[in-house]
Amino acid sequence: MSAQIIRRYGDPVLRRPAPAVTVFDAALHALVADLFDTLDAAPGRAGLAAPQVGVAARVFVYATAQGRGHVVNPQVTARAGVQTGDEACLSLPGLAFPTSRAQTVTVTGADQHGDPVTVTGSGFLARALQHETDHCDGVLFVDTLTGDPRRQALRAVRALFRPGS
Repeated sequence: MSAQIIRRYGDPVLRRPAPAVTVFDAALHALVADLFDTLDAAPGRAGLAAPQVGVAARVFVYATAQGRGHVVNPQVTARAGVQTGDEACLSLPGLAFPTSRAQTVTVTGADQHGDPVTVTGSGFLARALQHETDHCDGVLFVDTLTGDPRRQALRAVRALFRPGS
């Protein structure tokens, strides 16, 4: 397997909700392996979703001190509490902004073989699970910001990702 190029802000694939995976085959296994290879090669990594490597599929991988795994067809099924902390994204390199997320979440879906999987995480893992599920929905973390952090993020994004730069 191999590391892939991570798509950056402005790539349309990052804004489209990814379709559900319906075939659990060798191609899906290869995608999961490629996502892990890409995540392992990336700086400041916590998770990576298939749309970030240009693949329109509801799949993500995660790797934090609290665990490592993958989820196919993820859905956040429970949220509790609130945490706010700096959040960043491999598709928006160099940017981080205070982002509010649930403190604890449960994500359900399947593994690469089609078997049901449930992941419950708190703190940083919860943040990663929500962030990657959002990618599968075509949502970037800057879209979740409000108020002054949103204004700062939009200015920074415009400055870094001007057409032609």
